[in-house]
Amino acid sequence: MRICVFLSAADLDDRYTRPARDFAELIGKGGHCLVWGGSNVGLMKVVADGVQEAGGKLIGISVEFLANKARPGADEMVIAADLAERKRLLLEKADAVVIMVGGTGTLDEATEILELKKHGRTDKPVVLLNTAGFYDGLQQQFHRMEAEGFLPRPLAELMFFAEDPAEALTYLETGRGTR
Repeated sequence: MRICVFLSAADLDDRYTRPARDFAELIGKGGHCLVWGGSNVGLMKVVADGVQEAGGKLIGISVEFLANKARPGADEMVIAADLAERKRLLLEKADAVVIMVGGTGTLDEATEILELKKHGRTDKPVVLLNTAGFYDGLQQQFHRMEAEGFLPRPLAELMFFAEDPAEALTYLETGRGTR
C-alpha cells in the first residue's frame, strides 16, 4: 500500500518523533511505501529514515521553492511547480492518507483530502494520528461540526481517529480500528 503522510518538517521533541519513527517502522516492515512531502529535514526526515531503514520504499513530492531540502536517495522524487500541484500529486500517488502532527501546511493538506471525501471525489481511507493529544481540539471541532449539521456525511465515513501508530496502520490494513 502507498501511504501518504502529511506532517511537519520541523525539528520536534521526542513525544512527537518517537511515535513518528514507530509508525515509519511499521510502514517499512509491512512492505508499504511512504508517499510524503519529500523533505529531508525535521519530522519528515525521521519518518523517511524509519521507512527506508525498515525496508520500505519512498516516493517524495517536493516543490520548487523547497527542492534544496529534498531527500537524496528516495526511490522516486518529483518536484512540483507549486503547493497545489504538490497536493494533487501526493493524493494521486497514494492509496491511503495519514495526518500526523504539523502546522498550517499539514492542516491545508488534511482539509483538502477531507473535502474530496466529503464530496465523493475519493474513497481513500484517512487516518488522523493524534500523537500526544496534539489534535484533541481539532477532533472536538470535527465532532461539533458533525453534531451541528456542517458535515453532509458522518464523520466516521470521512476519517478515523487513531491514538497510536499501530492502531493507525491496523485501520489502514483492515478498515477497522482496534478500539
